Amino acid sequence: MKEKLYTIELHDALTSGDECPFCYMERDLEQKAIEFVLGSSYMESDTRDKTDRQGFCRHHTKMMYDYGNTLGNAWILKSRMKHLREGLKKEMADFKPEASGSRFGLFRKKEETAGGTSVGNWIRGEESHCYVCARVEDTYRRVIDTFFYQVKHEKEFVDMVKQSKGFCIHHFADLVDACADKLDKKEQDQILPVLFDQMNRELDRIQGDIDWMIEKFDYLNKDKDWKNSRDAVQRTMQKIVGGHPADPVFKAVK
Repeated sequence: MKEKLYTIELHDALTSGDECPFCYMERDLEQKAIEFVLGSSYMESDTRDKTDRQGFCRHHTKMMYDYGNTLGNAWILKSRMKHLREGLKKEMADFKPEASGSRFGLFRKKEETAGGTSVGNWIRGEESHCYVCARVEDTYRRVIDTFFYQVKHEKEFVDMVKQSKGFCIHHFADLVDACADKLDKKEQDQILPVLFDQMNRELDRIQGDIDWMIEKFDYLNKDKDWKNSRDAVQRTMQKIVGGHPADPVFKAVK
């Protein structure tokens, strides 16, 4: 199979031995985005303009703090704070309180509280976007496109997928959904059985590992081989929800 520049990272992920190649790539994309935003780019006006408007989710704010670069974080937070204060000041100035009881309580069903207040809705709108999330998601969508382009045009690629450890359940859902959008029925009939069989096989493997890890805590098994179960907890977590829970904190290289 002839590798092209845009396929190399996907092939590397599939042959990495990771429980999910998309988790593997997502981690790399996320770390590169953090490095970018806290590198010299934080002084560039176009980058700062985007981070001012998009901000950062709670997860990536914590990653930025852990990464380091106090000055870079301070500049980004200063600009973002200014953007938020200007918007919030306007929302509060325009806010008109409603009569008591005209809205449902905070802990009622979600569908009952969809209306919200103008201030609350504005804040939740600002919390709904993140510069790093958007950057990762944009590249991830192109990776999915590349995946299915190769499924359609490279027979050897399907063999590479079969030889991998499959996908986490979170990213598996994206793959199955994308099959319906990007493949015709004949193509779906060819690739979906492969993906489904692999998912069942790999979940059986993970189930066996986590089951044996639990059995190893029985004193009767204390002298028996751990087999592949020593890291079963973190691998099972990844298989169920994605990500790499055992990763150390991502920090700037000093």
